[in-house]
Amino acid sequence: MALSASTTLPHSVESVAAVLINEDFQRHTSEVVGGTLESFAVTGDVAGAFSTTSVRTLPTTRLPEIARKFVGESLTVTQVENWDAPAADGSRQSKISLTIAGAPIDVAAEQRLVAEGSSTRMELAGTVTSSVPFLGSKIAQAAEPMVGKALNIQSQQAQAWLESH
Repeated sequence: MALSASTTLPHSVESVAAVLINEDFQRHTSEVVGGTLESFAVTGDVAGAFSTTSVRTLPTTRLPEIARKFVGESLTVTQVENWDAPAADGSRQSKISLTIAGAPIDVAAEQRLVAEGSSTRMELAGTVTSSVPFLGSKIAQAAEPMVGKALNIQSQQAQAWLESH
């Protein structure tokens, strides 16, 4: 299933990127959806190319029944983001890989933080896939809206975080 989201925040790319790689922010967004941030690590110098790895435990209460049958009452989600060094205009790009322990779902996406004057356009495009024979497309189709909601929550929370910190 194709995944696509875009929003504009009235803050600089540098500010938005700093929030997205802030462990306290990652913990906060996990808690907003009833989960916990189990671990968060940044590898490399954030002024250039670097990566982040976050591991979260999330409740499955909002997942469709077909998905809950596979994963139970909670899921452990590992998200790896490989960030490129900033472009000449300050824009940033990251490749995101999301895996769910015990669930046959994978997400591969590219996130772009595009400088638009003093604002940042956050763009995300990717795919949700499932490796289950015959049912894989139905599982991916059921998971895609939940991944989209999670990304919308992240951008809403980033906006609120920037305004309050």
